[in-house]
Amino acid sequence: MKHFPREALAREIAAKLLGRHLFGDATNGLFLAAPRRTGKSTFLQADLKPHLEVNGCVVVYVDLWADQRRDPADLISGAIARAITDNLGILSRAAKMAGLESISLAGAVKFDTTRIGRPDGSTLTDALQMLCESAKKKVVLIIDEAQHALSSEAGEGAMAALKAARDVLNTPDDARLLLVMSGSDRDKLMRLVNTSGAPFYGSTVERMPELDKGFVEFVVAIIEADRPDLKPVDADRLFDAFRLFGSRPQFFAAALGQALNPLTSSDERFEVQVLRAAEQSQQEDERQMESEFRSLRTLEQAVLWRLLDQGTRFRPYDAEALRFYSDAVSRLGASKGKVTAQTVQAALESLRSRTPALVWKSARNEYAVSDSSMHKWYEARLRAGAWPPVESAGI
Repeated sequence: MKHFPREALAREIAAKLLGRHLFGDATNGLFLAAPRRTGKSTFLQADLKPHLEVNGCVVVYVDLWADQRRDPADLISGAIARAITDNLGILSRAAKMAGLESISLAGAVKFDTTRIGRPDGSTLTDALQMLCESAKKKVVLIIDEAQHALSSEAGEGAMAALKAARDVLNTPDDARLLLVMSGSDRDKLMRLVNTSGAPFYGSTVERMPELDKGFVEFVVAIIEADRPDLKPVDADRLFDAFRLFGSRPQFFAAALGQALNPLTSSDERFEVQVLRAAEQSQQEDERQMESEFRSLRTLEQAVLWRLLDQGTRFRPYDAEALRFYSDAVSRLGASKGKVTAQTVQAALESLRSRTPALVWKSARNEYAVSDSSMHKWYEARLRAGAWPPVESAGI
């Protein structure tokens, strides 16, 4: 599918970031949350990054989910090292051709670009300062899926180092280092800002606007240009389908492709087929979550229930939580057994070890539901008076 440009949103976010909004705090860090597969990464790379570059910035983009085998800290330092190499121009290219890993500038400290952020290498502050000086421009570091940094001690350290670099490089009158942190899970991203020990304590997480009807109308224009026999296309019905797909372009496009396939024979309009596919997809997602929940042992269900209910307030072992688990175990139909911190810890580890994992754990022993869409499922069941699901596999 062709890229849908979101120029107005890119201009708005860039203006915040560059300090053009009165009383804005985005120059201290911009934190954007949007569900997975809703076009967040595409927007950051195809819309925001080019717009910032046109406005005279050097933009470094790194996706912490790009290679989950590597530590997030290594991905961050590697992206900065590549940007330094690119922006040092002739000198760096000559050094690279000569097989040299260390680079120096007149008046600058010589350092090894392969050891940025390591105990025996240059700090992230030094590296980012060199990047600012060599490029002679503002540097914007975009970290996609930033919450993944919290999964390792080195990743947490890298976040703290970036905060320190921001404090060194920025003054009230001149912000040279601008940080954009995006995440697909708002609860996890909040852990970068919402406690006194968080690296960016005091900042706020904003919800990135989802694709709206303008995207669907963009798709409709493509369809009508390619298939004039289908005019007029029912944009309202397709928009209903798009929302049922969770505003996820990939799933919407797949359903469109199936409905518009000339080998698919149907007497119904393709819009009706797409809407039905969206309804079935939503029902299947809900059935899958319910099936996963019911397959758990009762204490695991109680712990997951508490996580869904508490979100970032979740404390696994306090007295209130232990009482909740004990009551929930009885309500879920099992005999009221002894619930202790040890049995809760075992339940949490079991939830983390499933494939795919149901629970995420940070390096600081903070927990969250792995799939944030489970929160919507839980809240919908609560509103419908259909919580909790019954039948479990024992305590």
